[in-house]
Amino acid sequence: MTGTATRTLSGIAVPHDALAMLDEICEHFIEHSRVERDGDFARLTSEIGVAGIRALDGKLIIDLSCPSEEALQMSCNSIAEHLFYFAGDEPMELQWSEPAAPAPLPNLHECTVVSSEDVTPRMRRVKLACSDIAPFVGGGMHVRLLVPPRQRTPVWPSILPDGRTGWPEGEDELLVRVYTIRAVDAERGELWVDFVQHGAPGEHAPGAGFARTARPGDRVALIGPGGGDLPQADHVLLAGDESALPAIARIAAEIPAGTRLVAIIEVEDEAEEQPLPSKGTLEVRWLHRKAYPADAGMVLASAVKAAVVAMGPETYVWVGCEKEEIRSIRSFLKQRGHAREKRYVAWYWERDKG
Repeated sequence: MTGTATRTLSGIAVPHDALAMLDEICEHFIEHSRVERDGDFARLTSEIGVAGIRALDGKLIIDLSCPSEEALQMSCNSIAEHLFYFAGDEPMELQWSEPAAPAPLPNLHECTVVSSEDVTPRMRRVKLACSDIAPFVGGGMHVRLLVPPRQRTPVWPSILPDGRTGWPEGEDELLVRVYTIRAVDAERGELWVDFVQHGAPGEHAPGAGFARTARPGDRVALIGPGGGDLPQADHVLLAGDESALPAIARIAAEIPAGTRLVAIIEVEDEAEEQPLPSKGTLEVRWLHRKAYPADAGMVLASAVKAAVVAMGPETYVWVGCEKEEIRSIRSFLKQRGHAREKRYVAWYWERDKG
């Protein structure tokens, strides 16, 4: 956050287990904010403000400090959404010193589908026209995509008194998924979003289904952008599977000239490889899942660890992939003492435990 914080808000959350909830918050936000933890207190600092959270007598005492009313609303919404998400089916209460007034989300952008096309057999690109393109230029890469039901006028979400997002229900229920902005064409006012086409025919993958059926003129909305800024380093290791490939491609495209990039990307087979133009010096290693032995496990994680050792401690390590592989990589980096400011290691999806 820059400048002087001028807007404040306090809240009290009552989760099932306050300390466990604080642990969840810190583990998640460590890849999106600067997290400072001291026992039962944590401070999260990001570009939109500062959140202080203390576990006390079975409650979480929350203090937000932000540079603007819009930033405060976004911070309140983010904290509330994550608290209830981490609570799952367990009881959860949250009250703010000043309950939010019903209002549209401050970072919601309406868009229109321009076109859709296959990039590879398992990756499809949808181009969106957005009248307010400025927030996406040089900003965060991640957004929540909102797709309304066909043949209905979109009803977009709003802020609830507890800070959470109030979502339309019933016939107006939205498809909501998190994606990466693959590219921004500021001159044309367009955003590119790439969708992995999952699994076997008939498998339930609503986001992929939207990409297959999107038609010019279809209305959608994006919430964001946020998270995933460009690494600031002379040497960068980029690694991930298909889910992170759009982010890897965008980083490679926007990184400054003179940067040395090594990319390790796991895809199904050779047909899924994509060109990765870059102003930097880019070395790419593709891992083909189809060629793995039947008992192979953690192949990507193993490759990342070997690359970290080879490239050295000054390398910025950027990784996005499956949750268990991310945990393995995080543990490895922590054991090596790899500096927190020189890594972004985030899970993009979780393997079905069923």
